[in-house]
Amino acid sequence: MSNPVFFTPAGSLGQVVPGSTFVLEGAEARHAVTVKRLTTGEPVDIADGAGVRLTGTVVDAGSSTLTVKASEVLFEEQPEVRLVLVQALAKGDRDELAIETATELGIDAVIPWQSERAIVRWKGERAAKAHAKWQSVVTAAAKQARRAWIPEVRSIVDTVALAKAVADADMAIILHEDAKNPLRTVLEELAALPNEGKPREVLLIVGPEGGISPREVTRLSDSGAVTALLGHHVLRSSTAGPAAVVLASDVLGRW
Repeated sequence: MSNPVFFTPAGSLGQVVPGSTFVLEGAEARHAVTVKRLTTGEPVDIADGAGVRLTGTVVDAGSSTLTVKASEVLFEEQPEVRLVLVQALAKGDRDELAIETATELGIDAVIPWQSERAIVRWKGERAAKAHAKWQSVVTAAAKQARRAWIPEVRSIVDTVALAKAVADADMAIILHEDAKNPLRTVLEELAALPNEGKPREVLLIVGPEGGISPREVTRLSDSGAVTALLGHHVLRSSTAGPAAVVLASDVLGRW
């Protein structure tokens, strides 16, 4: 069974080496001590959310601190092909369910999208709170999945800003029920391209419950996006993204 994972701020593990100790503080330490009830001698991982993972043993559990003796400190490289889920805002917390599941499955970043047909709207103070909630959701999911990387939740975009992101990406795929080419075929074409030795980024674009409007499909396609059929059935907005992550991770050799 894998060790439980607790997060510490990025960069805080930089000076830790095997044999040294690290003191975890704050909410994560209190969770480890009071909820998980970790005690002396138990194995644990501490990750900084940016790829560094400390594996060690608890040597002291205070009321609000956890002291761990490091046995190994490793940096986990990001995959050569990074997957970014562009998730349209959806009602009923289905968008949050989508990014939670996609994080557990290995998504590298998330972009909230204010699409034309989205019922939910992020405006003013709500936008900042909603963005923070999304970041909290992916952090908790990364912890559950024992990940060393916490996916980045990027700033919300409208369709104009998304079109620019599409133009800048190595590939952008619109998951669309009217597409002709299966997603597997589109991904296999990407996998067959020569690797120039630099990370590549693929956007997986998921619309709201009402679907992506024809105008949006045209706008994004003109910027370089391609449409792809995920399957024979219409999936909810909470399901399409995670399903695409699974297939992409397999075809692109991430798994």
